[in-house]
Amino acid sequence: MPRRKAEAGLEPNRRAELLRAAARLFVEKGFDATTTRDIADAVGMRSGSPFYHFRSKQELLKTAMVEGLDAGYTRLLAAIDGVSEPEQRLRILVRTHLGTLLEGECPAPMLLGETRALDAAAHAEIAAAFDRYQAPWQATLDELAQAGKIPSAASPVRLLLFGMLNWSKHWYRADGKLSLDEVADSAVALLLGASPGDSGEL
Repeated sequence: MPRRKAEAGLEPNRRAELLRAAARLFVEKGFDATTTRDIADAVGMRSGSPFYHFRSKQELLKTAMVEGLDAGYTRLLAAIDGVSEPEQRLRILVRTHLGTLLEGECPAPMLLGETRALDAAAHAEIAAAFDRYQAPWQATLDELAQAGKIPSAASPVRLLLFGMLNWSKHWYRADGKLSLDEVADSAVALLLGASPGDSGEL
């Protein structure tokens, strides 16, 4: 028992590491196929240790998604602070989102398909976090539509854009021919109907 108490006392410092590992495994293996032992092993914990912080695997998933989306939202706001031109802002939003997915350890947008495992209360929390994350994107698309740069800013445009960007997780390679800047330029050019070379002027 003294060993268990000592271990429990150390665990709070590892909460963030635990969430990152859980999110990564949920993306790689799927929620159902990931066990709490898998998550504990990934961070060098005993198999029951994750439950010092989270009551269930479902709570781990919900927290990873909400906190991941909110962290991504904070990064988006910092990146676009003071950027008034909507085309430039869109490019920054796209590049920041790709960086979150492919350079960092915050794959929360990739976990949205796993929400079927969660209850209504968790769904509501995640929906609120996703709404926050989408707000600067929708505002930017609205400005582009008003300026005649895109034909529509209807919600399917935003959701299709997210789908396209998130799918890059399946094919992008850091050691490949394309940099993330080039991928971002191509995505923006596709939306704006310009060639990738033109997006360098954004």
